[in-house]
Amino acid sequence: MQSHLYLSIAGENRIAIYTFDVSNGAIEFQEDVNVSGSPGPLTLSPCRNYLYAGLRSSREISTFRIDEKSKQLTLLKTISLDADTCYIATDKTGKYLLSAYYGAGKVTVHAIGEDKTVQDELIQTVETAPHAHYVETDVSNRFVFVPHTVPANAIYQFHFDPDTGMLTENPFGNSNPDEPVGPRHYCEHPNKPIFYFSNEQGSSVSAYNLQKGDPDASISKSGDPDYTVHDAPGLLWEFQTLSTLPTDFDEHNSCAQIHIDPQGKFLYVTNRGHDSIAMFSIDEESGELTALGQQLTEPTPRVFNIDETGNFLFAGGQGSGKLATYRIDQESGVLAPLETYEVGENPMWVLFV
Repeated sequence: MQSHLYLSIAGENRIAIYTFDVSNGAIEFQEDVNVSGSPGPLTLSPCRNYLYAGLRSSREISTFRIDEKSKQLTLLKTISLDADTCYIATDKTGKYLLSAYYGAGKVTVHAIGEDKTVQDELIQTVETAPHAHYVETDVSNRFVFVPHTVPANAIYQFHFDPDTGMLTENPFGNSNPDEPVGPRHYCEHPNKPIFYFSNEQGSSVSAYNLQKGDPDASISKSGDPDYTVHDAPGLLWEFQTLSTLPTDFDEHNSCAQIHIDPQGKFLYVTNRGHDSIAMFSIDEESGELTALGQQLTEPTPRVFNIDETGNFLFAGGQGSGKLATYRIDQESGVLAPLETYEVGENPMWVLFV
């Protein structure tokens, strides 16, 4: 069966489209789509027929229609921003686009029109702190978390109104790690209220339980003296942190992206410095992690992703301009190297379609 792969090639202002054979993990170059700035974050609409691309050097977001069969991209609209966004994601309804801004230290919410294009209309801007790295709604579409690396070293916690697109700060504030680990990206367990964060400065991964409940009730009760933090929904509680590095490695390293396989069995984090992919298994009951070691990969592995079958992991080497592909062992979670492809200068995003 043939699928497709999109790569942001930031150093050459293009999005590269590859065909992807889901039976063996092989890819073949199909075509390039030239864009007006260096492409970074990519995300799909919930219907998966539209692609949104953050263009960092030109401070823009572009909307593309995806051809159902060929996966070719047709540019529909480009909007201008006042800062470059490092991460974008739609809410679960596809009505809003949320963006995080590393340098500007903020998050924004844009409307998505009936034609599926990101609108110039800005629903909301929330000033947070420098190094806002990621933003996304949880599976219920009611909670949003925005990790900030050092110096802020915090996870900003919000309630999200799916009717209006508005963010409201959680009445009990942010989650602040005890050590300067620098939470950067996160992923949600597909079957449990658990979130896993990569820690950029800490070279580690942290697991958090999500306190569930009705955010509207939280707001209405926030002034009640008997209403404590332990009653409030939408808060994250850390229960585990593990290193992503071998015990004998003492050189500089920073973590980047983090992804979980579709079944929630295995977790992976990239190490920049050790130049590896840290591998973890996930306990089926507790969600706790067990380290499986590291798979060495291309220099500066900033970006990677897992395909929808959960059988393959592709990692881009920002320092080498290459894409390394791996098969995921479905029993152990260990990565088996397949091929390495020359893809271009500064690969900045990996997206399976």
